[in-house]
Amino acid sequence: MSPLLFWLFSAIMLGFGCLVVINRNPVASALSLVVSFIALAVLFLLLNAFFIFVIQILVYAGAIMVLFLFIIMLLDLKAEERRTMNIPATLGGLVVAAIFVCELFSVLRHFPSGRRAFPPLAAGNLDDVRNVGTMLFSRYNLPFQVVGALVLAATIGVVVLSKRELK
Repeated sequence: MSPLLFWLFSAIMLGFGCLVVINRNPVASALSLVVSFIALAVLFLLLNAFFIFVIQILVYAGAIMVLFLFIIMLLDLKAEERRTMNIPATLGGLVVAAIFVCELFSVLRHFPSGRRAFPPLAAGNLDDVRNVGTMLFSRYNLPFQVVGALVLAATIGVVVLSKRELK
């Protein structure tokens, strides 16, 4: 893994993660979360964890974010925009964040293994996707189908509950 790419995508992920919290608009916050998920997926790609990379893109950056955006659209966005910034809470959050960063650097300074590069994974003929697919569709086929039916029922329930009545 290239250290330059690691630091670049780590900075992108942390920057957009901060934007998730800082943004006042929920849609912009959710889109910042998508970019953060994609940067995290690239970090998995750099670690040669291809299956986790694909799952991160499909499940989190895809399906979960569509669900988040659907829920955000059901909310009243105008009520969110009227709120004012709470100065004591913001200052308290900044103080807690600064203490956390100081503690993090203190721990990293006293942790000698953290300065070494992670050794490369042993090259083998392990196929994660085949193993997971075989396990999912042989041993856990019924629970997989039940979860799919529950997600479908929940989606239909949300659509029915969010349907506005005409007056």
